[in-house]
Amino acid sequence: MVFINGQTKLTYNDYLGFPQDGKRHEIIDGEHFVTPAPDTYHQTVSRRIQFQLYRQIEETGLGEVYDAPTDLQFSDTDVVQPDLIVVRAAKKRIITPKKIRGTPDLVVEILSESTGAVDRGLKKELYQKAGVPEYWVVDVEDHKVEQYVLEKGVYALVGKHAEAVSFQQVPGVVVDLSKVW
Repeated sequence: MVFINGQTKLTYNDYLGFPQDGKRHEIIDGEHFVTPAPDTYHQTVSRRIQFQLYRQIEETGLGEVYDAPTDLQFSDTDVVQPDLIVVRAAKKRIITPKKIRGTPDLVVEILSESTGAVDRGLKKELYQKAGVPEYWVVDVEDHKVEQYVLEKGVYALVGKHAEAVSFQQVPGVVVDLSKVW
């Protein structure tokens, strides 16, 4: 723990001591968040998006695609486990044997009852502050992907996609959403 501006904040070292209880533990601005394991539909959607990104990015040597639980550490007091993370080849240096330390090129969060408010609020703010160029919020109920792209340090909503979503950082990489739902 560290003290910042009179507040006690959890750090990555505290995070390493959290129990291995099947729940997702994250630290955002030094505060501990715990969510239950995702449901099977959530995992199906995640896998289908991941496989499309994997084929187009990883198999072609353009970068790496990771799924949860993979630690993404922005600072000593910000450690999260997004559903999907894409790191382009030019930034592979941020990938360590235990975690990703730094800013990836794409983060994908898939909404669930227990994570929706955090994914659209705290996490979106964290990713924006950390300079993640692109952020997708996958709404499994509405069958849409909200695509945010960083413009002058602020996320701009590019669209709410129902048919396909294009990864802006790598031209030609497209996720066919008809194969996701």
